[in-house]
Amino acid sequence: MHYNWNWSIFFEMAPDGSGSYLDSLWRGLGWTVATALLAWALALSLGAVVGVMRTTESKWAQRIGTCYVELFRNIPLLVQMFLWYFVLPELMPSALGDEIKQMAPPWAMFWPAVLCLGFFTSSRVAEQVRAGIGALPRGQRMAGTALGLRPKQVYRYVLLPMAFRIILPPLTSEFLNLIKNTSIAFTIGLLELTGSARSMQEFSFQVFEAFAGATILYFILNIVVQLLARLLERRVSVPGFMGSRVDTGGH
Repeated sequence: MHYNWNWSIFFEMAPDGSGSYLDSLWRGLGWTVATALLAWALALSLGAVVGVMRTTESKWAQRIGTCYVELFRNIPLLVQMFLWYFVLPELMPSALGDEIKQMAPPWAMFWPAVLCLGFFTSSRVAEQVRAGIGALPRGQRMAGTALGLRPKQVYRYVLLPMAFRIILPPLTSEFLNLIKNTSIAFTIGLLELTGSARSMQEFSFQVFEAFAGATILYFILNIVVQLLARLLERRVSVPGFMGSRVDTGGH
């Protein structure tokens, strides 16, 4: 079977008349970035709270945090995406459920995707936060208490600032995974980058060109995120602390 390569397909007009196929990919990239950023803001906020709950002395807080993590971490992401989009509106009060169903696209697909990815990723961030706090020397918590700080102040001013410095590399990996997980959103109709490439392939029949373009854009986006994360890591590093943690294997 002979495949007809046509790299000029990117500059041909898309059937919807909104621009070229390249324009469609750029719009898809925009939806990917918007979905990832909002979902990451939700994941980081919830993950920090749940991670702290799992390190407190309250048994109930630990149990609630553990249940939260196990619930969202052990259900496949694709299943969660369908639950947020198809099932949640049916479980809500009729008026609110009908209002959600009547939202105009792409917002009707965008918000369920953000919530799904945010809650799923927050369970993984919570584990990173818990591990980061657990990796700190116990003397830091004791020193904060000795200074007269309340438990909330100890977390805010002593433990969390250092813990986030430790877990910044794995948090970067989680954000990169989140960017790639946005591709699941095309299953509910959101034309993010993967969905735009899929649409381009279906209309033009140029499979390799469509997904090659999406691959290049994903690669560039992830490289930019990695470079920014490295700059941030250098900026917030504490001289002498991170190096000693690495040398001792994190113990």
